[in-house]
Amino acid sequence: MKIYRGPLAASAALALTLSACGGSTGSSSGGASGSSEADCGTDEVFCVGMVTDAGKVDDKSFNQSAWEGIETAAEKTDALVKYIDATAEAAAEYPDTHFIGVDQAQAETIENLTGLVFPEDQAGYAAGYLAGLMTTSNKVGQVLGSEIPPVQRFALGFTAGAKASNPQVSVSQVYHPADPNAFADPVWGANESKKQLSQGADVIFGAGGKTGNGALGEIAKASGAGDSVFCIGVDTDQYETVPEARPCLVTSAMKLIDEGVAELITQAKDGSIKGGDFVGDVGLAPYHDLDGKVPEETKTKVTDVVKGLQDGSIKTSVSLS
Repeated sequence: MKIYRGPLAASAALALTLSACGGSTGSSSGGASGSSEADCGTDEVFCVGMVTDAGKVDDKSFNQSAWEGIETAAEKTDALVKYIDATAEAAAEYPDTHFIGVDQAQAETIENLTGLVFPEDQAGYAAGYLAGLMTTSNKVGQVLGSEIPPVQRFALGFTAGAKASNPQVSVSQVYHPADPNAFADPVWGANESKKQLSQGADVIFGAGGKTGNGALGEIAKASGAGDSVFCIGVDTDQYETVPEARPCLVTSAMKLIDEGVAELITQAKDGSIKGGDFVGDVGLAPYHDLDGKVPEETKTKVTDVVKGLQDGSIKTSVSLS
């Protein structure tokens, strides 16, 4: 299901560069190109480079979703792709290269820079609304990555949604300390989820790359997982990317990153891409194996909330100062 699409500010977490001419790429990665060798210095070759955050492209979450979007675009455009873990140079220094910044809202319009942004608060709200209806202890929790605006919007939206569906609910949350491992610390995530479980939380939202994945995996091993204890994933449908979480995974609050990245790369290839912000879609993943654990009345209520977010009749009231 897709949720309301509207512009929101975001901060840098990952960047992509698209180039029709540049330095040599060497060999392709991930099988996204039909050719193992090509020269990006020629006009005939359209090249795509990716700069990840700390989680790398196999984080089973944010970066992996973006990388899959690149691979999808490559299949459509025959682009040669590779990723590099480095900081992107300023778009102004390379006017012939178009930059796409995932979760990078643009304060001003730069012709060769497009920010792919998402209304995370709305995905979080829908997930929280479900959590508020699924809890029997009236305690839900969140294990989060670094305290940056996109994660904050997920968290604030989740809290708002949970309280909207269940005014008696208590929402606990913990952010990973700010350091390079904030989104790549599954051990910390697992330990924090244990604490929340011990305090009575029976629905926990794991939002923070491999850190959040660690929380999901730990919850899946808990007594009552999938029956009286549930977890909610983030960014992508983590039923597919974190199979160890399936015993507890009731849904995921998704950014449709792959679709947004693929669309922008296609636009870059055909020359229609514009500078400024491009607002991607968000949504909730299917209930998958736990579909039978979600009451029909709950499903109907969540569907109605999604529709309300889409048509604007429901507001998350989330704002960051």
